[in-house]
Amino acid sequence: MYTADSPILGPQTAAMDQMSRYILSRPHGEYTEKDIADVIIPAYLRVCIPVGVDPVLAVAQMIHETGNLTSFWSQRPQRNPAGIGVTGQWQLHQPTDLRGWAYNTQRQRWEAGVSFATWADDAIPAHIGRLLAYALPEGSETPPQRELIAKALSYRPFPRAFRGSAQTIKQLGRAHNPLGAQGAGWASPGHTYGEAIARLANQILAVPLE
Repeated sequence: MYTADSPILGPQTAAMDQMSRYILSRPHGEYTEKDIADVIIPAYLRVCIPVGVDPVLAVAQMIHETGNLTSFWSQRPQRNPAGIGVTGQWQLHQPTDLRGWAYNTQRQRWEAGVSFATWADDAIPAHIGRLLAYALPEGSETPPQRELIAKALSYRPFPRAFRGSAQTIKQLGRAHNPLGAQGAGWASPGHTYGEAIARLANQILAVPLE
């Protein structure tokens, strides 16, 4: 069973089918069964396993951040799996430079955030590489981990000072991150961020195997 203190790095604990069926059993936006079961979930495992990130926790974070793939930022053409660069900055008028902005049709305003060209080759590597940057102090990475972190940070920079500041999902919440006062943390304030991800991960584990 997962808890808020579960580490980001860890082995696969649930079958790919359990993750897919959990998402498909709930409203999941515009994405089809093929999108989820044949593209998104397989890509999470393909990216996570070689670098040691627990794919269940990564998928649970994606579900939490995107409302089970129903949020505006998770839809095409944004394909943002975890609120990357979505800072809350918005405006009603179209920005002069559209890079890093998208028009949110759900809220009818322009919002800052990162959009990704594909799930498998862009969005998911950006998500997992950013998790690795939080989990691993600089210099402790394996070559595959270092390569994935570099790819992730090419989409959005990451402060070097924050490296290794969140080994557990609880510490992804700024309120529990040791560098939270300096701005480190995936969610702000994130008091119950770890608990929310752990709860989703446990629900995925509870999906019966076929």
